[in-house]
Amino acid sequence: MKRSSLSSFSVSLWLLFTAVMLQAVESAKGKYAHMLFNELFEDYSNALRPVEDTDKVLNVTLQITLSQIKDMDERNQILSAYLWIRQSWYDAYLKWDKDKYDGLDSIRIPSNLVWRPDIVLYNKADDDFSEPVNTNVVLRYDGKITWDAPAITKSSCVVDVSYFPFDSQQCNLTFGSWTYNGNQVDIINSLDSGDLSDFIEDVEWEIHGMPAVKNIITYGCCSEPYPDVTFTLILKRKSSFYIFNLLLPCILISFLAPLGFYLPADSGEKVSLGVTVLLALTVFQLMVAEIMPPSENVPLIGKYYIATMTMITASTALTIIIMNLHHCGSEAKPVPQWARVVILDYMSKIFFVYDVGENCTSPKREKEEQRKLEGDDGCQRRHKEVRSHLSNNRNDDCDLKEKLNGNLHKSYGVHGENVRETVNCCSCYKVLIKNIEYIANCVRDHKANRAKGIEWKKVAKVMDRFFMWIFFIMVFFMSVLIIGKAA
Repeated sequence: MKRSSLSSFSVSLWLLFTAVMLQAVESAKGKYAHMLFNELFEDYSNALRPVEDTDKVLNVTLQITLSQIKDMDERNQILSAYLWIRQSWYDAYLKWDKDKYDGLDSIRIPSNLVWRPDIVLYNKADDDFSEPVNTNVVLRYDGKITWDAPAITKSSCVVDVSYFPFDSQQCNLTFGSWTYNGNQVDIINSLDSGDLSDFIEDVEWEIHGMPAVKNIITYGCCSEPYPDVTFTLILKRKSSFYIFNLLLPCILISFLAPLGFYLPADSGEKVSLGVTVLLALTVFQLMVAEIMPPSENVPLIGKYYIATMTMITASTALTIIIMNLHHCGSEAKPVPQWARVVILDYMSKIFFVYDVGENCTSPKREKEEQRKLEGDDGCQRRHKEVRSHLSNNRNDDCDLKEKLNGNLHKSYGVHGENVRETVNCCSCYKVLIKNIEYIANCVRDHKANRAKGIEWKKVAKVMDRFFMWIFFIMVFFMSVLIIGKAA
């Protein structure tokens, strides 16, 4: 027990001694830091470039770390990003011997106390021209100054939306000195690309790289070169949101357009379906137009909308024409011979179109048709028999009249009124025959006119099926084409 208590007591004393020594060291460090600060900035001026020889170039090392993409405004072509900007250079007037200051090798002071390079974002698109954030700089004993400052930048970015929503964008961030030329301040890339190690994943964009390139440009105003460093931010849009909210509904709606040809003409909803689908696509087109910039480059999804709307307009116009064919009545001209051969004979078999009112060739339907044909043949046979019988009776009436007259004269000697009654009976037969023939002709004309209207309805039905498959193929290939271009 005594040994354990002694050991714990010794540990406590050691910890206390260590804390006291550290506090003494820190107080000593703080003392030397104040002394160093007063001596360094006694005659220092942050208004002049810190070089001993004015003809010597001051090298500034630049490093950009991308932390987050805050917004990508395609319509106004502005990229908002959160950056960490690190600049480092050597100040010839801020050096000291660290041995004289108890090994103090670095201090942190406000950045506005030292000279800073005026490196700005050339393609800035923000109305706020405020000064950079006055964060502290790290000053080393050899005169090296490191300045880390966060910045929310808004830069102009030329947006190409030709393949929206499967597009990739390249946005440039160009940094350079605003007043110093290349003979005074030179910019050096710290890395070959921007630092993406601390990047926060964005919900809309994927980062595929941020290469850095140094450029030396001579402007028309001045003969001196002006170096700058351009960081190219390569972005790839995540298209899942737009596929499920803009593209997939359009594809589903466009497949409804050919079904308008499958609707029965007597339903009265063929044109209404086409107009409704056209209005729905117009709404989606307006949604895309609000997002995209008003440029000459029409996005891929916009081209798909326009092509689909054109197709639906054409299908609605064809539906109106086909409905006029369907409602051709008995007063219309007969179906031309070429249409009867091409449409009624060949195309109807290719597209499995039966007579108007038929849906399938079931055995029950075939039996009904056979009975109907047999009934029609029986009626025709009976009609022919009646006509032949009436014509025979008409010939026999004359013979009958002669025989009656002869017999009456021979047998009974009947003259006058009885003979006239017999003749009137023969004339009644003639009137009856004429009336029956008139009725038969009317029925025949009615059937012919009805058959003419049925032929026009069948032509309309065949054309409906033909255009339905044509437009289905068009919609399918348009959908495959847009997906292929996206890939």
